[in-house]
Amino acid sequence: MSRTQAVPPTLSRKNKVGLGLAAALGLLDTTSAGGFLAPDSGEPGPPVGILVADVVLGLITVVAVVYTWRTADRTGSRVVAGSRILSAVTALPALFVTGVAAWVVAVVAVLIVVTVVATALVLSRAVPETALT
Repeated sequence: MSRTQAVPPTLSRKNKVGLGLAAALGLLDTTSAGGFLAPDSGEPGPPVGILVADVVLGLITVVAVVYTWRTADRTGSRVVAGSRILSAVTALPALFVTGVAAWVVAVVAVLIVVTVVATALVLSRAVPETALT
């Protein structure tokens, strides 16, 4: 008599690509610390609170990516997705505020698209494999 049992969850190639993109975005977020550590250049920019939030969200993303990669746990995937979505939301005002340089708007738009792609890839479900025993 044979029984089927589920194989422990593993990450698909799509999940791994999404985690890689999310890790890169998280590392980019942590570099925004330079915005409030650097001397004031007189240029307008995001408030310090947003910069701090982006650094925290970047760190959360990187830690959750490492956790998810090592354990293949869906909870970690959800944390990655949530932190990336919140980070993208903090960047949205750059698309609507007047006086923002065109190149900044373009970079923010690209980063938001990459965030959407990374989130979709991270949350995609792998096709479960079954083993006969």
